[in-house]
Amino acid sequence: MHEEDINERTEESIRKKFRKKLFSRFTKAIVEYELIQPNDKIAVCISGGKDSFAMAKLFQELKRHNKIPFEIIFLLMDPGYNAENREKIETNAKLLNIPLTVFETDIFESVFGIEKSPCYLCARMRRGHLYHRAKDLGCNKIALGHHYDDVIETILMGMLYGGQMQTMMPKLKSDNFEGMELIRPMYLIREETIKAWRDYNGLEFIRCACKFTEGAARDPSGSKRQKVKELIRTLEKDDPGIEQNIFRSVENVNLKTVITYKDKEGVRHRFTDEYND
Repeated sequence: MHEEDINERTEESIRKKFRKKLFSRFTKAIVEYELIQPNDKIAVCISGGKDSFAMAKLFQELKRHNKIPFEIIFLLMDPGYNAENREKIETNAKLLNIPLTVFETDIFESVFGIEKSPCYLCARMRRGHLYHRAKDLGCNKIALGHHYDDVIETILMGMLYGGQMQTMMPKLKSDNFEGMELIRPMYLIREETIKAWRDYNGLEFIRCACKFTEGAARDPSGSKRQKVKELIRTLEKDDPGIEQNIFRSVENVNLKTVITYKDKEGVRHRFTDEYND
């Protein structure tokens, strides 16, 4: 199949076969969480995996409808990919007609020797670089490819490993880059749908380019996220609806039944503060 035919097939599959579970949920999140405003300039961040490439194609499809005037730039930050992964990403971008704006960093090298929380540090550094570059390009938002499964896994990970109740938000204002915002338009899309779209079109993306997570990929039991993913899968198999209930749990918080919580200013409140009022 010619490159042009492959791209046409992927785009047609978004409009037809996967419209309900992919494109419709993409637009639903944008509308429900008010992710795009007129005249936004959005840096669509490409990591090289299936999620970010699916997001890029969904943005292209949304742009064709042009109901909201906005601009997009497909931004690839190279944190230190090996030559094979870098070539694979650029080949896929060409194959899918995604014009990349590329910039280099040495993030992988910077965090490789760090033993304590290297993944957390890497994620913060990557996001900082993306904000900085996107702002230099005149963007006011960056879009990341986190999906529904990432959200429910994050909720459960926070409870089991962090001792806190929180979620991965559909949008966030940057504390360090004035006027910049992060959006997650894949928020309502299931990972299995992205995989099905990938496989239907015969696409192959990099799975993991990081030296730390490459090891976790070889030994899934070493990854906390993988453990939570397996736990959710088991629970859902035994009791269908568990996944949806995890997602809804952060939409139905009742402060009257919470021992302690923080308000928007970060001030901690305890139920006993008003118990005798």
